Amino acid sequence: MRPYLRLAAVFVLFYSFANAQAPDKAAKIDQLARQYTDCCGFTGTVLVSEHDKVIFKGGYGFADREWSIPNAPDVKFRLGSITKQFTSMLILQQVAKGTIKLDGHISDYLPYYRKDTSSRVTVTQLLNHTSGIPSYTDDPKFFPDVSRNYYAVDDFVTKFCSGDLQFEPGSKFHYDNSGYFLLGAILEHVTGKKYEALLQENILAPVGMHDTGYDHWSAILPKRASGYSQTLDGIENAPYLDMSLPYAAGSLYSTVEDLYKWDQALYTDKLLSADLKQKMFTPGLENYGFAWVILTIPKDEPGAGKTIITHGGGINGFNTSEVRIIEDHDLIVIFNNTPGASLNDFGKGIRAILYGQEPTPPKRSLVRDLREIVHNQGVDAAIAKYKELKAANSPNYEFKEEVLNRLGGDLLEKERVSDAITVFKLNVEEYPKSGNVYDSLGEAYAKAGNKQLAIEAYKRSLELDPKNQNAIDQLKELQKP
Repeated sequence: MRPYLRLAAVFVLFYSFANAQAPDKAAKIDQLARQYTDCCGFTGTVLVSEHDKVIFKGGYGFADREWSIPNAPDVKFRLGSITKQFTSMLILQQVAKGTIKLDGHISDYLPYYRKDTSSRVTVTQLLNHTSGIPSYTDDPKFFPDVSRNYYAVDDFVTKFCSGDLQFEPGSKFHYDNSGYFLLGAILEHVTGKKYEALLQENILAPVGMHDTGYDHWSAILPKRASGYSQTLDGIENAPYLDMSLPYAAGSLYSTVEDLYKWDQALYTDKLLSADLKQKMFTPGLENYGFAWVILTIPKDEPGAGKTIITHGGGINGFNTSEVRIIEDHDLIVIFNNTPGASLNDFGKGIRAILYGQEPTPPKRSLVRDLREIVHNQGVDAAIAKYKELKAANSPNYEFKEEVLNRLGGDLLEKERVSDAITVFKLNVEEYPKSGNVYDSLGEAYAKAGNKQLAIEAYKRSLELDPKNQNAIDQLKELQKP
């Protein structure tokens, strides 16, 4: 399975009158944000710039629910994997100095790393997720058993980022947090400085990003948002995570205002020469460059034909989205501290507004309502309601495989394994051609101790999605003598 109280909107708005249309666009963005708050539980901050000028920024819901402190554009959120683009920049700055080579190998920089692997994996392959090194966050035991514990960088590398290669380096794409953890370790060994210090000296201070940094739980950080989870029992504080573990793959915090400064700096050569930036933004496998996804907007979408450079992030209690539309110097940044709403759909709606089109309004989150039914009446009642709404083709909801997948995932987290299997089996009936739903069913069977059914589910998942590395890994584990 691939992871992932109704509040009145509390909002703070800023309008830039850079052009005659800006106030109208800002009002429409605000209206769309309120719709996502109302229907989908969105709580967070939004910033939109058009042609380099900020036309909208606002906050919705609470940064801290326990004290009813509202979100605002200067509230600090954990970025999750948006951190990776800062790590990529630090690496390329060292490439410019000649201390790191893109075709250099791990063995050139981390002499303690296992020799059979380190001589085969290059820095480029770490940057673009083609190294074949297993991602530590893919291990189903990582979050329950490890995520609350502190580790020194080299100790963590040795214990969790040194697994056997899953494929020949450079031959496949597999999103890999271990790769970016290793890049942080390489930076520290090459420079003799801590990752955090390098970040401050080489990016944050030059750009003036005074509200961005490495998130330490112990630090007193003004205007820090708290992270929350939507669960079967309602809204809860997100599980604790020791921030030494995301490290160079996901441990930064920032504000939407600071990411605007970062966006503007990337259009200049202040931090990096144009030729090295071009390498960063050149798509490889799966349209992934160095910590950025590079896409051309499809013909049937707003801004068709233009180039998007984007990345998202997800970490306990937070998810984030950053979308740069290059030809027009537009930027859409959305931070959320109660994950649940689709930030991709939200961002696409804002993009429609920027290009003079009406955004598609969000539909109510079906999974939120099903959670409530499960909590009050049980799984059978929730499934009955799902079938009733599906049969009626209710226009108020969007029916996607993610709905039942998330509900089943919630049940697994609560150790309600039998109920989770019931939900995942329904999802397989609904979406029989989806490899991901079979992957989820396999996870539930494995957790129930039903090895044979787990193997069958993972095999079917792999037939439908041959690139599903998780199914490959789980089958290897389940089929061991």
